[in-house]
Amino acid sequence: MRITRKTLLDIPAPGPADEPARPDVPDHPAYHQILTAFAATGKPLRARDLCQALDLPIVPKNTEGIRSKLKRLVTRGILTEPEPEPGLFAQPRH
Repeated sequence: MRITRKTLLDIPAPGPADEPARPDVPDHPAYHQILTAFAATGKPLRARDLCQALDLPIVPKNTEGIRSKLKRLVTRGILTEPEPEPGLFAQPRH
C-alpha cells in the first residue's frame, strides 16, 4: 500500500485545462519582428507591407524572404492566410 501511495503522490498534477498550447515560433529574430509588426498594426498584412514595417527595401529578394517566413508561420498555426485573399496574412482570431 505504501508503494502505491508514494507512486500516486509522485505523479505530477495536470496543468490547467484551459491554457491553450502555444505554437512553436522559430528562434530567428526575424520571426519575432514579424509577429511584433502584426501586433502593432492589428490587421492583416502582405509581405510587401511587412517589408515596409520592418524598414526593408521593397525588392523581390526581401519580399520573397518575408513571404517564405509568413508561410512557415502559417504551417505552424501562428498566422493564417485566408482562402479568398492569398498572400494576405493575419493573426488567428481567438
